[in-house]
Amino acid sequence: MSVSNGHADGNTPLESGVPSSRKGCDPLLSTARGKLQKRRSKLNEEINRELRMRNGAENLFRATDNKRLKELVSVELFFFNSNIQLLKEEVSELNSNVNIYQHDNSSVVPMIPLGLKETKDVDFRVAIKDFILEHYSEDAEKFCTELQDLQELRLALRTPQRNDSGVELLMEYYNQLYFLEKRFFPPERKVPLLFHWYDSLTGVPNIQKTLTFEKGCVMFNIGALYTQMACKQDRLTKEGLNQAIKYFELAGGAFRYLHNHFSHAPSMDMQPQTLTMLVQLMMSQAQECVFESLTLHGVTQGIIQYSYAAQEASMVCHMYRDTHKLMSIEAVKDYIPYSWLSTAEVKAEYYNALANHLVADALLDQPDSIDGAKVREFITCLSNQEEGEEDIPVKVPQTFEERKKLAKAHLKEALICHEEALRLHDMCKQLRKIDTFLAILKRAHDKSVSKFSTLEEEDDFSDIINAPKVKASTQQIVAPITPEFQKIKVLEIFKKLGPISVFNSRNHWTAPRNITLDRPVDQGYGFSVKGDCPVKIADIEPGSIAEYGNINVGDYIVAVGDTDTKWSKHDEVVNLVRKAGRHLVLRLITPMNQECLEPTASAPSTPRTPMRMVNPGSLSGASNKSNKSRLSAPWIFAKKSSKDKDDRQEEFILVGQDADKFSDHDILM
Repeated sequence: MSVSNGHADGNTPLESGVPSSRKGCDPLLSTARGKLQKRRSKLNEEINRELRMRNGAENLFRATDNKRLKELVSVELFFFNSNIQLLKEEVSELNSNVNIYQHDNSSVVPMIPLGLKETKDVDFRVAIKDFILEHYSEDAEKFCTELQDLQELRLALRTPQRNDSGVELLMEYYNQLYFLEKRFFPPERKVPLLFHWYDSLTGVPNIQKTLTFEKGCVMFNIGALYTQMACKQDRLTKEGLNQAIKYFELAGGAFRYLHNHFSHAPSMDMQPQTLTMLVQLMMSQAQECVFESLTLHGVTQGIIQYSYAAQEASMVCHMYRDTHKLMSIEAVKDYIPYSWLSTAEVKAEYYNALANHLVADALLDQPDSIDGAKVREFITCLSNQEEGEEDIPVKVPQTFEERKKLAKAHLKEALICHEEALRLHDMCKQLRKIDTFLAILKRAHDKSVSKFSTLEEEDDFSDIINAPKVKASTQQIVAPITPEFQKIKVLEIFKKLGPISVFNSRNHWTAPRNITLDRPVDQGYGFSVKGDCPVKIADIEPGSIAEYGNINVGDYIVAVGDTDTKWSKHDEVVNLVRKAGRHLVLRLITPMNQECLEPTASAPSTPRTPMRMVNPGSLSGASNKSNKSRLSAPWIFAKKSSKDKDDRQEEFILVGQDADKFSDHDILM
């Protein structure tokens, strides 16, 4: 499984220290949703066991030549296949159980959520400890706390809360995987870990040795959790509907990101055709919430307002038909629960019926339906023909009888759609268990029947007309929202290894070495430094103590004495050197690849300018090498730049040992 990563290299905002949300997971048995997820987890384990036993029986069947044994094994294979099929049907039944995920309010049309992918625990400790010792030459036992934090975070992501904190937990782990990949898992080496995840809808196990697979599964669960959060909202309030729309758009964005950035997924739930269908399903459900928001407190009076509502309903119908087409692709159809197909088809008919009923209400019940100009404007929403059909212009009704005749045609179309929706609902076993959905369908059907009966007249021999299509249009376009990883700021668990732009799995350096420098009272150490995080050796004075002390230009200073300086700024390292006095202990590493020698975005380095030595007795004295040996203190030469940007000249001033301020540039010690 391959991925195109959305993160930038270097020290990203994710490394800002912020509280972790890993403590916010709820126990599996605390809610009905948790119990459902627990049951799904057990079924996944049973399927996995049956699959292993079936694989063993198949291997035995192929290996043996004993006819009697082959017969016995073939019988066992029959039972294994039957058990696996029954378990998969039970998992499908659980995935069809949408009531548990809905809000307590039962008077709204149910939505389709997704269950989370289950996973087995992963022990990172051995692999990471080995790499820390081998690559970073650090004592791995010093990172026990960090390893425990990682294990706790991995364990917590199995049971996220069904709210924003749960999403933050999954996003935090996803961001930590980015750091882990750069720190410990170079692309040229195989990951010594097994990531074990179960398919969301079938429970079939999938195992891979790549962090990309782990990241893809976490991203899928982010989308799945958003679907559950959307279904949870109270859609009888404006705020609840707006939240539902946002969460469905976020879910669609997560699945679209997975589709665009991950490839060669081993599980069917992350295949491109499945993800395409899931994105369309999320957008259809978001558009359905838009219609509910428009009609929450009834449609505003006026024939034009009713036309907007009718177009919104037709838009929902159109989107669910597209969803049903994507669900009907052979590979997807055989994979998803049958109830999903039925739900998409039922909703398409239901909202088509609502669109036609709203047109009839506009023509018959609105006081301004006698306004010819408004009627003509209203009729423009009825001129949308489907592809391949002849676009026949709709005649604008001039009298009440003509409006009544057109309204009757739309009511007839609404009744046909309502009856089809009820028929499709009755054909699906899982949908028949959702009493609330059936009640909503029957109530809408009865309303259309009642209105149509008031228009039905005996001996009505007028010409029967076909109701024109209602144009699919919306005033609020829904679209997938791409996950924003940078908004979830986390503290990298293994941050103390150093800036990740330098200290990562791709870069190589020598083992750290301790350098001890002792200088006379009248002489400096003879080296200059530059840069930040980490500070590096910029120059070495010929014949100095540093030259004979096994120090190289380009070496990183990772510690001064007992103080770790991987994350230290330029002036912090200078202060530590000054405080060391005449006895200095440096811990250095030498980069072994060119990338480490280049300035990084996270630690920009000012170009070093050659410094002129200044006579202590006169700041304007000429440069002279002999002056260096006559200095009575570890003087620091700091570059002072002119405040005028156009003035390119620079002067150098001599700063004594007691100076407490100097610029962030080259120094000579």
